[in-house]
Amino acid sequence: MRLLRKSGDVPKRTLWQRIKDVALMDVAVLARGGVSPGSLEQLEQLLLESDFGVPVSLRLVEEVERRAKRGLIKTQDEFHEALAEGIDGALRAGKSDPSLHLSESAPSVVLVVGVNGAGKTTFIGKLAAHFRGEGKRVMVAAGDTFRAGAIDQLKVWAERTGAEFVGAKAGTDPAAVAFDAIDAAVARGADVLIVDTAGRLHTSEGLMDELKKVARVITKRLPGAPHESLLVLDGTIGQNAVQQAKTFAAAVPVTGLVVTKLDGTARGGVVVAVHEAIDAPVKFLGVGESAADLIPFDPTTFARELLSEE
Repeated sequence: MRLLRKSGDVPKRTLWQRIKDVALMDVAVLARGGVSPGSLEQLEQLLLESDFGVPVSLRLVEEVERRAKRGLIKTQDEFHEALAEGIDGALRAGKSDPSLHLSESAPSVVLVVGVNGAGKTTFIGKLAAHFRGEGKRVMVAAGDTFRAGAIDQLKVWAERTGAEFVGAKAGTDPAAVAFDAIDAAVARGADVLIVDTAGRLHTSEGLMDELKKVARVITKRLPGAPHESLLVLDGTIGQNAVQQAKTFAAAVPVTGLVVTKLDGTARGGVVVAVHEAIDAPVKFLGVGESAADLIPFDPTTFARELLSEE
């Protein structure tokens, strides 16, 4: 499965195709041992337009320039390799382990946070299917008690994936739902408990304080939990995702990133930018609506697909 599929009927030009358009691929120029300053500026602009962010874009351009001056970039393939290795390296810097770290003793608690519309509830359903595929007993808790629709949607996903469901009436204290869900997970012998939270606007201080309370209550009820706190981000919103990530990371310790809707955008550089911004590993990519459309993250594969011809 491709990680960055193009949506719609009109083909979009890939990042690599646009880079070649700025004449960086002129083999004669490369063979003379140089990439022109103008081309480097255009490369930087393309990377920024693809949502890599300023720090990563500057480093990638500097690496290309460094290799070119040393005579290491004389062909299109060598140029492609320089960029791919640079992106891969950026994703492997700092905290970059994409594997899930669960508790040695059940239940493991996974807290899922993010704003409205990011695809959080759908991700929980996909994650439940992922764990069920590993033979685990899974429970999901409807901690988004502000919207009755969110509770119903999560219940449908639980039924679809064979996970157990714990919910409460709309308006119930979300922290109380999380506390009771842990009780239920312990009593029923669940291997994994996935706790949903309200899709908060990251600019709402009151709601972010409530999210902190949910995390505190989980830890109080089960020391060491949550074992993973996953932030779901919409890959189509560009640099706004970076600001969201910073705000959520200030409220709860984010242990992993999930970037969704990458089937609807060619601007996948935001994945690199968000990782860079909060030093949290990318753990999954969401590339569709079905339970199977959840891809465990691999930096090298992602870098290659981001620079693919198709």
